[in-house]
Amino acid sequence: MDWLSISGNWVLIPPRPQGIIHFLGGAFVATAPHLTYRCLLEELGNQGYAIVATPFVNTLDHTTIAKEVLWTFEDGLEDLYDLQLLKRRGLPIYGLGHSMGCKVHLLIGSLFPVERSGNILMSFNNYPARQSIPLVEQLSPMMEVEFTPSPEETNRLVSDRYQIRRNLLIKFSKDTIDQTTNLHQILDQRFPGLTTLQKLNGDHQTPLAQTVNWSVGDTFTPLDAIGQWVKQAFSQDLHQLKQQILYWLNPLMSI
Repeated sequence: MDWLSISGNWVLIPPRPQGIIHFLGGAFVATAPHLTYRCLLEELGNQGYAIVATPFVNTLDHTTIAKEVLWTFEDGLEDLYDLQLLKRRGLPIYGLGHSMGCKVHLLIGSLFPVERSGNILMSFNNYPARQSIPLVEQLSPMMEVEFTPSPEETNRLVSDRYQIRRNLLIKFSKDTIDQTTNLHQILDQRFPGLTTLQKLNGDHQTPLAQTVNWSVGDTFTPLDAIGQWVKQAFSQDLHQLKQQILYWLNPLMSI
Protein backbone atom coordinates (compact mmCIF):
# COMPACT_ATOMS: atom_id res chain seq x y z
CA MET A 1 0.00 0.00 0.00
CA ASP A 2 1.16 3.52 -0.80
CA TRP A 3 0.02 6.85 0.59
CA LEU A 4 -2.09 8.89 -1.82
CA SER A 5 -2.96 12.58 -1.77
CA ILE A 6 -6.73 12.91 -2.28
CA SER A 7 -8.51 16.28 -2.00
CA GLY A 8 -6.15 17.57 0.67
CA ASN A 9 -6.06 14.31 2.65
CA TRP A 10 -3.36 11.66 2.93
CA VAL A 11 -4.98 8.30 2.29
CA LEU A 12 -3.95 4.67 2.74
CA ILE A 13 -6.35 2.04 1.33
CA PRO A 14 -5.97 -1.70 2.04
CA PRO A 15 -7.38 -4.22 -0.46
CA ARG A 16 -10.68 -4.93 1.36
CA PRO A 17 -11.19 -2.32 4.08
CA GLN A 18 -13.48 -3.21 6.97
CA GLY A 19 -13.75 0.38 8.20
CA ILE A 20 -12.49 3.93 7.75
CA ILE A 21 -10.31 5.77 10.27
CA HIS A 22 -10.29 9.57 10.08
CA PHE A 23 -7.04 10.65 11.72
CA LEU A 24 -6.13 14.07 13.15
CA GLY A 25 -2.72 14.75 14.72
CA GLY A 26 -1.34 17.08 17.36
CA ALA A 27 -1.02 20.84 17.01
CA PHE A 28 2.54 21.13 15.70
CA VAL A 29 2.78 17.83 13.83
CA ALA A 30 -0.62 17.78 12.12
CA THR A 31 0.57 19.21 8.81
CA ALA A 32 2.14 15.92 7.63
CA PRO A 33 0.36 13.14 9.56
CA HIS A 34 1.33 10.45 7.04
CA LEU A 35 4.96 11.09 8.03
CA THR A 36 4.79 12.03 11.72
CA TYR A 37 2.42 9.17 12.61
CA ARG A 38 3.51 6.80 9.86
CA CYS A 39 4.16 3.66 11.94
CA LEU A 40 0.88 3.74 13.87
CA LEU A 41 -1.27 4.55 10.83
CA GLU A 42 0.38 2.00 8.56
CA GLU A 43 -0.03 -0.70 11.21
CA LEU A 44 -3.76 0.05 11.37
CA GLY A 45 -3.92 0.07 7.58
CA ASN A 46 -2.24 -3.33 7.46
CA GLN A 47 -5.04 -4.67 9.67
CA GLY A 48 -7.70 -3.71 7.14
CA TYR A 49 -8.66 -0.13 7.96
CA ALA A 50 -8.68 2.61 5.34
CA ILE A 51 -6.82 5.62 6.72
CA VAL A 52 -7.83 9.18 5.83
CA ALA A 53 -5.42 11.56 7.58
CA THR A 54 -6.42 15.22 7.24
CA PRO A 55 -3.65 17.79 7.72
CA PHE A 56 -4.37 21.14 9.35
CA VAL A 57 -2.47 24.22 10.48
CA ASN A 58 -3.00 25.28 14.08
CA THR A 59 -4.60 28.70 14.71
CA LEU A 60 -6.51 30.19 17.62
CA ASP A 61 -9.84 29.50 15.86
CA HIS A 62 -10.43 25.83 16.54
CA THR A 63 -14.05 26.02 15.40
CA THR A 64 -12.93 26.98 11.90
CA ILE A 65 -10.30 24.25 11.95
CA ALA A 66 -12.97 21.68 12.80
CA LYS A 67 -15.24 22.93 10.01
CA GLU A 68 -12.46 22.91 7.39
CA VAL A 69 -11.15 19.51 8.49
CA LEU A 70 -14.65 18.01 8.18
CA TRP A 71 -15.16 19.52 4.72
CA THR A 72 -11.77 18.22 3.58
CA PHE A 73 -12.50 14.74 4.92
CA GLU A 74 -15.96 14.55 3.34
CA ASP A 75 -14.67 15.81 -0.02
CA GLY A 76 -11.90 13.21 0.09
CA LEU A 77 -14.34 10.44 0.95
CA GLU A 78 -16.56 11.25 -2.02
CA ASP A 79 -13.53 11.33 -4.32
CA LEU A 80 -12.43 7.93 -3.02
CA TYR A 81 -15.83 6.52 -4.01
CA ASP A 82 -15.85 8.32 -7.37
CA LEU A 83 -12.37 7.01 -8.19
CA GLN A 84 -13.38 3.50 -7.08
CA LEU A 85 -10.56 3.43 -4.55
CA LEU A 86 -13.30 2.66 -2.04
CA LYS A 87 -15.88 0.40 -3.63
CA ARG A 88 -18.17 -0.31 -0.70
CA ARG A 89 -20.26 2.47 0.78
CA GLY A 90 -21.56 2.35 4.33
CA LEU A 91 -18.31 1.30 5.98
CA PRO A 92 -18.11 2.29 9.66
CA ILE A 93 -16.20 5.54 10.22
CA TYR A 94 -14.08 6.04 13.34
CA GLY A 95 -12.36 9.23 14.43
CA LEU A 96 -8.80 8.86 15.75
CA GLY A 97 -7.11 11.89 17.30
CA HIS A 98 -3.95 12.73 19.21
CA SER A 99 -3.61 15.73 21.56
CA MET A 100 -5.19 18.72 19.77
CA GLY A 101 -6.59 16.29 17.19
CA CYS A 102 -8.83 15.01 20.00
CA LYS A 103 -10.28 18.47 20.53
CA VAL A 104 -10.97 18.87 16.81
CA HIS A 105 -12.81 15.52 16.73
CA LEU A 106 -14.80 16.56 19.81
CA LEU A 107 -15.78 19.83 18.13
CA ILE A 108 -16.76 18.01 14.93
CA GLY A 109 -18.93 15.65 16.97
CA SER A 110 -20.50 18.56 18.90
CA LEU A 111 -21.07 21.19 16.20
CA PHE A 112 -21.90 19.22 13.04
CA PRO A 113 -24.38 16.43 12.15
CA VAL A 114 -21.86 13.64 11.53
CA GLU A 115 -22.28 9.89 11.79
CA ARG A 116 -19.45 8.01 13.50
CA SER A 117 -19.26 4.49 14.84
CA GLY A 118 -16.95 5.80 17.54
CA ASN A 119 -13.99 8.01 18.37
CA ILE A 120 -10.55 7.08 19.73
CA LEU A 121 -8.93 9.98 21.58
CA MET A 122 -5.27 9.74 22.64
CA SER A 123 -3.64 12.16 25.09
CA PHE A 124 -6.45 14.72 25.11
CA ASN A 125 -5.13 18.25 25.69
CA ASN A 126 -7.39 21.26 26.34
CA TYR A 127 -5.07 23.83 27.90
CA PRO A 128 -5.54 27.60 27.42
CA ALA A 129 -3.56 29.32 24.67
CA ARG A 130 -1.01 30.82 27.06
CA GLN A 131 -0.07 27.34 28.24
CA SER A 132 -0.16 25.76 24.79
CA ILE A 133 1.64 28.17 22.46
CA PRO A 134 5.31 28.99 23.10
CA LEU A 135 6.07 32.73 23.52
CA VAL A 136 2.42 33.81 23.25
CA GLU A 137 2.74 35.94 26.40
CA GLN A 138 5.83 37.69 25.05
CA LEU A 139 4.12 38.36 21.71
CA SER A 140 1.04 39.95 23.24
CA PRO A 141 1.57 40.64 26.94
CA MET A 142 -1.23 43.24 27.12
CA MET A 143 -3.83 41.30 25.12
CA GLU A 144 -6.11 38.48 26.10
CA VAL A 145 -5.30 35.60 23.77
CA GLU A 146 -7.45 32.49 23.82
CA PHE A 147 -8.63 29.68 21.60
CA THR A 148 -12.14 29.64 20.14
CA PRO A 149 -13.83 27.89 21.78
CA SER A 150 -11.97 28.30 25.06
CA PRO A 151 -11.21 25.23 27.22
CA GLU A 152 -14.26 25.94 29.39
CA GLU A 153 -16.51 26.45 26.36
CA THR A 154 -15.19 23.24 24.82
CA ASN A 155 -16.08 21.26 27.92
CA ARG A 156 -19.59 22.73 27.94
CA LEU A 157 -20.07 21.96 24.23
CA VAL A 158 -19.03 18.35 24.72
CA SER A 159 -21.19 18.00 27.82
CA ASP A 160 -24.29 19.42 26.09
CA ARG A 161 -24.00 18.55 22.38
CA TYR A 162 -21.44 15.81 21.66
CA GLN A 163 -23.13 13.12 19.52
CA ILE A 164 -20.62 10.25 19.33
CA ARG A 165 -21.81 7.72 21.90
CA ARG A 166 -18.94 5.19 21.84
CA ASN A 167 -15.47 6.45 22.76
CA LEU A 168 -12.08 5.01 23.66
CA LEU A 169 -9.88 7.37 25.69
CA ILE A 170 -6.16 6.56 25.94
CA LYS A 171 -3.96 8.04 28.67
CA PHE A 172 -0.20 7.36 28.84
CA SER A 173 1.56 6.75 32.15
CA LYS A 174 4.28 9.40 31.69
CA ASP A 175 2.19 12.05 29.93
CA THR A 176 2.51 15.24 31.97
CA ILE A 177 0.13 17.38 29.87
CA ASP A 178 -2.74 14.93 29.51
CA GLN A 179 -6.31 15.94 30.49
CA THR A 180 -8.06 12.69 29.66
CA THR A 181 -9.41 12.08 33.17
CA ASN A 182 -11.58 15.21 33.04
CA LEU A 183 -12.83 14.32 29.56
CA HIS A 184 -13.72 10.82 30.78
CA GLN A 185 -15.91 12.30 33.51
CA ILE A 186 -17.73 14.52 31.00
CA LEU A 187 -18.34 11.72 28.49
CA ASP A 188 -19.32 9.20 31.15
CA GLN A 189 -21.99 11.59 32.42
CA ARG A 190 -23.30 12.19 28.89
CA PHE A 191 -23.24 8.53 27.78
CA PRO A 192 -23.07 6.36 30.92
CA GLY A 193 -21.16 3.13 30.44
CA LEU A 194 -20.18 3.74 26.81
CA THR A 195 -16.78 5.39 27.32
CA THR A 196 -13.68 3.26 27.88
CA LEU A 197 -10.61 4.74 29.58
CA GLN A 198 -7.41 2.80 28.90
CA LYS A 199 -4.11 3.62 30.64
CA LEU A 200 -0.99 2.50 28.75
CA ASN A 201 2.77 2.72 29.14
CA GLY A 202 4.32 5.65 27.29
CA ASP A 203 4.21 9.42 27.15
CA HIS A 204 2.68 12.20 25.08
CA GLN A 205 4.93 11.33 22.12
CA THR A 206 4.17 7.60 22.00
CA PRO A 207 1.71 7.81 19.04
CA LEU A 208 4.50 9.58 17.10
CA ALA A 209 7.02 6.78 17.67
CA GLN A 210 8.82 5.56 14.57
CA THR A 211 10.63 2.31 13.93
CA VAL A 212 14.14 2.57 15.39
CA ASN A 213 16.75 0.75 13.31
CA TRP A 214 19.94 -0.09 15.20
CA SER A 215 22.60 -2.12 13.46
CA VAL A 216 25.07 -3.88 15.75
CA GLY A 217 28.67 -4.01 14.57
CA ASP A 218 31.13 -6.86 14.83
CA THR A 219 31.59 -6.09 18.53
CA PHE A 220 28.58 -5.58 20.82
CA THR A 221 29.29 -2.40 22.80
CA PRO A 222 27.50 -0.68 25.72
CA LEU A 223 26.16 1.83 23.17
CA ASP A 224 24.64 -1.05 21.21
CA ALA A 225 22.96 -2.26 24.40
CA ILE A 226 21.42 1.19 24.94
CA GLY A 227 20.28 1.35 21.33
CA GLN A 228 18.62 -2.05 21.53
CA TRP A 229 16.91 -1.10 24.80
CA VAL A 230 15.53 2.13 23.29
CA LYS A 231 14.31 0.26 20.22
CA GLN A 232 12.58 -2.35 22.36
CA ALA A 233 10.93 0.26 24.61
CA PHE A 234 9.58 2.28 21.65
CA SER A 235 8.37 -0.87 19.91
CA GLN A 236 6.62 -2.25 22.99
CA ASP A 237 4.73 0.98 23.75
CA LEU A 238 3.66 1.45 20.14
CA HIS A 239 2.66 -2.21 19.80
CA GLN A 240 0.56 -2.00 22.97
CA LEU A 241 -1.16 1.12 21.65
CA LYS A 242 -1.92 -0.53 18.31
CA GLN A 243 -3.31 -3.63 20.05
CA GLN A 244 -5.65 -1.61 22.26
CA ILE A 245 -6.98 0.35 19.31
CA LEU A 246 -7.57 -2.79 17.24
CA TYR A 247 -9.23 -4.62 20.13
CA TRP A 248 -11.63 -1.72 20.71
CA LEU A 249 -12.41 -1.47 16.98
CA ASN A 250 -13.10 -5.18 16.64
CA PRO A 251 -12.35 -7.61 19.51
CA LEU A 252 -12.74 -10.60 17.16
CA MET A 253 -10.22 -9.36 14.57
CA SER A 254 -7.37 -7.88 16.69
CA ILE A 255 -4.08 -9.80 16.83
